[in-house]
Amino acid sequence: MISLRFESELAAAPDTVWRRVTSVEGIADEMAPLLRMTFPRGIRALPLDAFVPGQRLCRSWLLLLRVLPIDRSDLTLVELEPGRRFLERSPMLSMAFWQHERIVAPSARGTTVVDNLMFRPRLLPRALVRAGVALFFRHRHARLRRHFGKGAK
Repeated sequence: MISLRFESELAAAPDTVWRRVTSVEGIADEMAPLLRMTFPRGIRALPLDAFVPGQRLCRSWLLLLRVLPIDRSDLTLVELEPGRRFLERSPMLSMAFWQHERIVAPSARGTTVVDNLMFRPRLLPRALVRAGVALFFRHRHARLRRHFGKGAK
């Protein structure tokens, strides 16, 4: 099992950050231009009010450079603290196990966003997948800091 952690301080209120990181527009912006995650038509945010632990929210394709399908995810939340935290365990074609926890917490600087990841690749070498996932989440956090600004020191 591979574990990774990413943390960013943002210059915005936690509720503002939460709305952004659970919206389809915000997710798309974090991933752009490297990946695009598809969502069914009409979904503008993760349906957190209709959340059933462990039940698939939707099936999404991950598109490299926004066009080339490289993976599929059955987006599934298993825990949710609205406005603060979600825990996703989504079956994926490329991963024997995928878990993504995102925490949005107030801080003296504005908001701290933490992503905790645990995963086990199916086919590709662990070192290659670890490096790719780390690069992608560093990119996502850079996009968050660009959008919200870095928290004051």
